[in-house]
Amino acid sequence: MVSGLLALLDDVVALAKVAAASLDDAATQTIKASAKATGVVIDDAAVTPRYVVGFAAERELPIVGRIAVGSLKNKILFLLPAALLLSAFAPWAIMPLLMIGGVFLCFEGYEKVHQMMLPDNSHAKAAHATSSGHARDLEEKTVAGAIRTDFILSAEIIAISLASISSPNILVQALVLLTVGVLVTAGVYGVVAAIVKADDLGVYLAQRRGKITRAIGQVTVHGMPPFLKTLSFVGMVAMLWVGGGIIIHGLQTYGIDAPEHVTHVMSDAARAVVPFIGGLLAWLVGATASAVFGLVMGAITALAVVPVLTPLWRAVRHA
Repeated sequence: MVSGLLALLDDVVALAKVAAASLDDAATQTIKASAKATGVVIDDAAVTPRYVVGFAAERELPIVGRIAVGSLKNKILFLLPAALLLSAFAPWAIMPLLMIGGVFLCFEGYEKVHQMMLPDNSHAKAAHATSSGHARDLEEKTVAGAIRTDFILSAEIIAISLASISSPNILVQALVLLTVGVLVTAGVYGVVAAIVKADDLGVYLAQRRGKITRAIGQVTVHGMPPFLKTLSFVGMVAMLWVGGGIIIHGLQTYGIDAPEHVTHVMSDAARAVVPFIGGLLAWLVGATASAVFGLVMGAITALAVVPVLTPLWRAVRHA
């Protein structure tokens, strides 16, 4: 009986070692995956604050919270299981789906550029919606649009994370993707919440007695509107950059190397111009080239693809 108990304990210890090794492997893979997805995470943080611009202050945090919940659902309920299934049964389908997501990001970015070229029209629509008592409808559309865009960015984060996981163990893959999804969502929307409420903090500090505190508060209050506009612009460019980069990489995967080759040539030329900041210049030129390519793809999608697909989609919906 004693020997049986010892054998059982020995089995428990062995299982514990395996579990510990799996957790350690998952932690290592999570760090690696998070590092690889950092670029898209930054894009996500830059894109989101523009969705709360123009809403009443008391609605800012609730809107961010709703988008965060939608983002978490995107990652955990839909993207994580889909990624594991695709990885196991249809790895060939991952790249086409990523490229479709990239096209969507390019389309969204092009639409923002178009709106920026016609700011009076877009502001008039927003003002009309608010003044006509349809602020709730506008908020619903804004949250839905943000969650839809987040779905694409989250898909890129999950796909990049999955590609960086070297372990074939599906449990480790699931743990890594779950951890990355939760950490990214908390980090991105925590930063977004801090950004959108910074002006309220500025007002609070501006009302304090200390000269330095008041000065910081005044700078924050006056600086936030241009900062949010700049961040909105960065988010627009980020969508074009990420979307264009995904399509360029996907085309290279299928043997169409010209866009990737041109981007590399431009980056190498920029690196050679000023060697001591060559890496930064190369990155900037490469990102700009990807954004320009994304803008072109977005324009093609908006002007050629959407007019064709929209009637078909309506016909399917009403069939």
